[in-house]
Amino acid sequence: MAGRWDTVTVEGDTMRCYVSSPEGAGPFSGVIVAQHAGGVDEFIQTMSDRIAAAGYVAIAPELYHRDPNPEDNPLVRMGRLRDADIVTDVNAAFEHLKGLANVAAERIGITGFCMGGRVAYLMAGHIPSLRAAVVFYGGNIMVPWGEGPAPFDGTGHIKCPLLGLFGEEDTNPSPADVAKIDAELTRLGKTHEFHSYSGAGHAFMNEARPSYREETAEEAWAKCLGWFEGYLS
Repeated sequence: MAGRWDTVTVEGDTMRCYVSSPEGAGPFSGVIVAQHAGGVDEFIQTMSDRIAAAGYVAIAPELYHRDPNPEDNPLVRMGRLRDADIVTDVNAAFEHLKGLANVAAERIGITGFCMGGRVAYLMAGHIPSLRAAVVFYGGNIMVPWGEGPAPFDGTGHIKCPLLGLFGEEDTNPSPADVAKIDAELTRLGKTHEFHSYSGAGHAFMNEARPSYREETAEEAWAKCLGWFEGYLS
């Protein structure tokens, strides 16, 4: 799918968002795609295009737009992000997506990879009208970035069904982390489904990394699309 860059104004600043749409007039359901540590790079653009090919309008906001040092290591840049800014930025992308002519505003979900999985979990507790969330190996869900509660502490505010896809060999989130998050969602009666894959660690979806696991990636992607089909249609 052919993507484009839209510009959204956030608190007087400009934030670029990569937008990828299916062919046709729509209206289509929408999906927010939260970046990984590398930003809205080739991997995130490719995943957004794949979501569009499945029939959804995808939007990936550049959450590093406030960062004054883009040349720094991605993990250093990620460490400068703060949850309050993330919530503001993703809300702006959500409103922009809702306003697109080819989007059905009442049928929007969210997904994300690595730190983006954390963002997806965070925003599931901040945007009550989200219809579905898919978390790909989101680490640090129980750790706040800046002042305020961690995404885990907002579990009670999650309204949408949430799918979690994890690697059993991952260390962040570790299997113990995944079990704790699963137990909290269960305790609070939240609709969710978790899958953990043997032989897979972190970033098993990313073909450009040694951690890529083709069979696991294909199975997880099918579950992601099935989740969106079930809750965004």
